[in-house]
Amino acid sequence: MNRRDFSAQLAIGFGVAGIGLAASGTSRAQGGFVEGTHYARLVQPVLVTAPAGKVEVIEFFWYGCPHCNAFEPALDAWQKKLPADVAFKRVPVAFRAIYAVHQQIFYALEALDKVEVMHRKVFYAIHHDRARLEKPEEIADFMEKNGIDKAKFLEVFDSFSVQTKIRQANKLAEGYKIDGVPALGVQGRYFTSGSMAGSPDRALAVADFLIDRTRKGA
Repeated sequence: MNRRDFSAQLAIGFGVAGIGLAASGTSRAQGGFVEGTHYARLVQPVLVTAPAGKVEVIEFFWYGCPHCNAFEPALDAWQKKLPADVAFKRVPVAFRAIYAVHQQIFYALEALDKVEVMHRKVFYAIHHDRARLEKPEEIADFMEKNGIDKAKFLEVFDSFSVQTKIRQANKLAEGYKIDGVPALGVQGRYFTSGSMAGSPDRALAVADFLIDRTRKGA
């Protein structure tokens, strides 16, 4: 879902960011994937926070995005099988300020160590149960129904630490020039998406390729 259709949730396919990327004229096929076609290299690398010796992989997503919802099962299975030298993390994106509330949901769950049990449930509530999950009280009620203390959730939801995480997420998305989700960033240098790769599953294969390329110092 790209920036202009973010709030409307139109089915436009997996968005990509084309600004600030290395020119595709220098692209060449490597391992069956072509730079500038199946993936892109950032002109200005983004700061990596993964520990030394690990390859950082980021999924940029929005809970309200139907493509992110559809992608989640395959992505979840893939990331659980990643080797020990890969550091995977999810980063919520909000192209409009009104949707920063979904960023708050994710980082509140992360602070409470509940992402593993609640991440898919949030997607399901929005896309299958048609819950909007846009107002704090509504969100807290949903969390309470799923066994999370309501008062504690609201306290974390509005905390300084969550707001700090959101600012960091926005800066990271800006650095990767993200204007569509879901997208996968690798080691602050590359990104790919379903539309670039040809399909969501192929995007994961491209990510595997980029992980291996990073290991080799390319």
